[in-house]
Amino acid sequence: MLKGIRCLGSLAFVLGFFGLIFVAMPWLVTELNDPTIGGRLPLWIKAAVYLLLGGIVVVLVTVAIEQRLYAPKGAEPDVGDMPGIMMGNTDRVPGREVTEALGLVKGHTIYAIWLGKDISALVRLILGGELTEYTEMMGKARSIALQRMLEQAAELGADAVVNVRFMTTSVVGTAAELLAYGTAVKLAPLGE
Repeated sequence: MLKGIRCLGSLAFVLGFFGLIFVAMPWLVTELNDPTIGGRLPLWIKAAVYLLLGGIVVVLVTVAIEQRLYAPKGAEPDVGDMPGIMMGNTDRVPGREVTEALGLVKGHTIYAIWLGKDISALVRLILGGELTEYTEMMGKARSIALQRMLEQAAELGADAVVNVRFMTTSVVGTAAELLAYGTAVKLAPLGE
């Protein structure tokens, strides 16, 4: 339901935006020189402004509600929440024999910080120093991606994930995509 409301808000924004840019601007350029208008804007221009601003508000409100409804309860995911699955960036587990490769497992997230932290980081960028807002953002993204990778490994019945790697890209401005991937494996029992 929220997705549908957000789509309507996006549609209102687009209609208002294009109405103002492609219809109202040319009209204003030609008609504002006409002394009979007297500086009054027609109702259709006001409606375009209301669509544009209303669409932005609807999208922002629905995103905020979704974040509250679907946000994980409690603390951020911790890799330690997956007991029994070892993880490393080498192709073997010291002291254990790999008996079966179960396949590629991956965890993925696209993470962003809110505008207030982004502005704070911009000030820090000007003054110098560590951009702690982005460091924190990437740390949370890494934890989420690793947790999802380990959950996928658990579904395959893995004992460990080897050759763990990370890949990151910038999606837009201050949003970063983080992918954690590795090979899920079964290990020989201890003492064999």
